[in-house]
Amino acid sequence: MHNTPPLNFDKIDEMTEGDADFKAELVTAIYNSLIELKGTYIEGAANEDEETIQEIRHKVKPSLVMFEVNPLNDILLEGKEIIETTGFGPEFLAHFEKFLDAVQEAIDFVEPEFKKIEGTEE
Repeated sequence: MHNTPPLNFDKIDEMTEGDADFKAELVTAIYNSLIELKGTYIEGAANEDEETIQEIRHKVKPSLVMFEVNPLNDILLEGKEIIETTGFGPEFLAHFEKFLDAVQEAIDFVEPEFKKIEGTEE
């Protein structure tokens, strides 16, 4: 879908400076926040609850910016504008499909690293 990865692991490596425990904490936090973002956004969309979507977007935005999860961050911004201008109509549904693809792509990108940390890799 994108030529660039959905998340910049180099940023994590720069921040952790070789500290494996710190890297594990960051990767786990990113993974969990992506899972939370997906679940909460789905819930907000299903209930057409702008506040729920706004709260989760606000909560994860710093992490998305810090770790350059740019495609997903751009889609969230697009969704914000759509909800504010046209609500939860057909334009939002098209956005929602893009969101689901982007958030799953980010989760799939981080998951192997997360599973290594958790010791559950296959």
